Amino acid sequence: MTAQTLYIAAALCLVIAGTEWLVRRSFLRHGGTALMVIILTAIIANFGLLPTSSTDLNPVPAYDAIFGTVAPLAIVWLLLKVNLRDILRAGLPIITLFLIGSLGTVAGVIVGMALVDGPERIGPLFGPLGGMFTGTYTGGSVNFNAVALRYDVMSEGVLFGGASAVDSIMTTVWMAATIAIPRWLRPHWPKSGWRRGGSAADGTAAGPDSADRTPDLGIAEDTERVHPVDLALVLAIGFGTLWASRRLEAWTATMGFPVPDILTLTVIALILAQFRAIADLAGSRTLGLFSVYLFLCVIGAHCDVRALADVGPLGAALLVFTLTIIVVHGFITFGAARLLRLDVDIAAVASQANVGGGTSALALARSLGRGDLVLPAVLIGSLGNAIGTFLGLLAARALPGLLG
Repeated sequence: MTAQTLYIAAALCLVIAGTEWLVRRSFLRHGGTALMVIILTAIIANFGLLPTSSTDLNPVPAYDAIFGTVAPLAIVWLLLKVNLRDILRAGLPIITLFLIGSLGTVAGVIVGMALVDGPERIGPLFGPLGGMFTGTYTGGSVNFNAVALRYDVMSEGVLFGGASAVDSIMTTVWMAATIAIPRWLRPHWPKSGWRRGGSAADGTAAGPDSADRTPDLGIAEDTERVHPVDLALVLAIGFGTLWASRRLEAWTATMGFPVPDILTLTVIALILAQFRAIADLAGSRTLGLFSVYLFLCVIGAHCDVRALADVGPLGAALLVFTLTIIVVHGFITFGAARLLRLDVDIAAVASQANVGGGTSALALARSLGRGDLVLPAVLIGSLGNAIGTFLGLLAARALPGLLG
């Protein structure tokens, strides 16, 4: 291992630690760790303290390893917490709205890409970019990165960095919107079969703690006590799944129908996650999040000032594109809830699970005083992680045919 690799590894770990500290203890909490880690690494790289790119002429082995190995491992480890059977406990109404919202995301991607003339303003990667936003606004960053890895979008540092930043900003905007929209619409909303504080079916009520508790930053969820045996098994599962997915891709390629290793990796991880002994292993969430942050650090490092100077028109296109996705998704989700006479709070939580993921949907349920929706929020967030990559890859393949 070269001195450069050791230095970069140490620097990136310090960036992640510093970002977490700042997000938990300063006003930067409004930006979130994912966005702030990109920004802080970009600043450090532009001061010359880290390389800004890895090319054939000037390779950076640490960056290449993170793109090629660490990022796929993050997908495996995060998916090990997805329990498909438990998702059914969320109940039919919120699952229905979540799935409708996912279709609303697909519709928004198509409309948004047509509105900004994606093939012309974004370029040949407009299809994969649409797939990335389909994935992240169905599940989360794990799906965003999975589609990006499949199409090597991260090699275009400006495009990927700009997309990541706009995604984080729009997620924050939609979080604020889903807090306000139910309060605006509730007086005019038709009565539903669900009442505040619990479902009509079981009459359960939300406890005062769940209604009044201030949304946290996920510190408890991100903290695990890990035994060496758990760590060894989680690492073995990650490396073994990555090895198997690449072998299967190579084998299917020789058969004439290559199956992307990201798809195979996702399927294997989801199957393994259904075994309680594997899902209960400590360390997979922590390793997954840390790996994602390493990946985002490298994305930030790729965004140097000279390259970002050229992102002006592209940045505007990305902003219009993502705003269109959110607006179309919102109209479809809340419109369907009204037609189906479902609670506006359920619509808001389902929509936030699409756009922001299970953690932000959980925080929204708490802020709305809906303790009964906290568990469903987490569960449908897991559903989004399970299907987001598949929808994203489908959109990435379909968009060139629709708009190309």
